[in-house]
Amino acid sequence: MRIGILRFPGTCDDRDTAFAIRHIDLEPVMLWHGDSDLDGVDAVVVPGGFSYGDYLRAGAIARFSPMMSRVVTFAGEGGRVLGICNGFQVLCEAGLLPGALTRNAGLRFIHRQQHLRWEPSGEVLSIPLKNGEGRFVHPDPEGLAAAGQILLRYCDAAGRVRPETNPNGSVGSIAGVTNEAGNVAGLMPHPEHAVDALLGSTDGRRFLHDRLVGSPVPA
Repeated sequence: MRIGILRFPGTCDDRDTAFAIRHIDLEPVMLWHGDSDLDGVDAVVVPGGFSYGDYLRAGAIARFSPMMSRVVTFAGEGGRVLGICNGFQVLCEAGLLPGALTRNAGLRFIHRQQHLRWEPSGEVLSIPLKNGEGRFVHPDPEGLAAAGQILLRYCDAAGRVRPETNPNGSVGSIAGVTNEAGNVAGLMPHPEHAVDALLGSTDGRRFLHDRLVGSPVPA
């Protein structure tokens, strides 16, 4: 499978994402924000970084790029799309995902290894987190849960969701969500930084394969 990686001015995790995609035996394809041809890719990743320097607010300008217009169409046709950190912000701004991302509680940039409960399976993942505007907000988190749209929650090593395990004040400790159809997803933590044991965790491999292909690779 060929996986498109969207690049904006200010994107900084595109090569890390390509590295991770190769680790799960998929082919990365770089896509420039100013183009509008997806080059026949099977899925799209909008990676982390600071698109357009996060001017106005994170993701607010990137959503208007020609390539994002094509991604919106691709998602509407059932194509798999994954937004990571800044990519999550872009997908929310584009209306592909519910909610919004705001400044962290405490107004500080957070960089740490984070436990996450993968809601569909209950599995606990260990994946790095790094963001300054990662606080997920939504008027009806219970409705998202009832619809099966909560993908990940911040938790402890045992999978328990507690106030002290919520690093940025996200409502319901939500770290990632999907659209109603389930083909578009976004998360603030960085699974592309958790694909090699030298990086401290390989949990990102299973997550990325599941979201981009539809099934997890073996641990």
